[in-house]
Amino acid sequence: MSDSLITSPRGREMFSYLPNYYETSRVMQADMNAKGAEMDQLFAALDETLQQFFVRTATWGLDRWESELGITTDLSKPLDQRRAVVESKLRGSGKFSGRLVKSVAEAYDGGTVDVSFQPAEWSFTIKFVDTLGIPPNLDDLKAVIEEIKPAHLDVVYEFSYLLIRDIHGVLMLNEIEQMQLNKFAGGDPIGQ
Repeated sequence: MSDSLITSPRGREMFSYLPNYYETSRVMQADMNAKGAEMDQLFAALDETLQQFFVRTATWGLDRWESELGITTDLSKPLDQRRAVVESKLRGSGKFSGRLVKSVAEAYDGGTVDVSFQPAEWSFTIKFVDTLGIPPNLDDLKAVIEEIKPAHLDVVYEFSYLLIRDIHGVLMLNEIEQMQLNKFAGGDPIGQ
């Protein structure tokens, strides 16, 4: 079979089901290539539509998730931050607990988060363990935490930063120069 006329993967597959006497027919090859190209587009559209049913793969359907959950759509934010807001909102239902706060915060941060309660001060602390500096979508996280926490509790956010002892003798100068300043203690003002 001369595959040079059939560029469509589904066209090649459909052509393989035809009787052998069509192997040299340029008309049948062109026909299967045209039909296969249409099938390729159909399957790609079906796959893309299926991706919209899952928060972690949604793109153009993310605004539907946001609308359903009462989240204001902000197209200026990157998709991963918008997905984190949706996923956090989905996780953020149920009885308020440290496990709930941890689950919601980790949906935003993508790293490990520790949650500790200080009952005497009527507060709890969210500490970002894996993330250096301030997470990029901290304001969204703060809004969701305010929504799920009881009104009488205060929340404190703790961040991890690089210190001189963490990099001295460990990183080369060119590696340090590539790091953003907000990863170091004192590199950026902390807005709580």
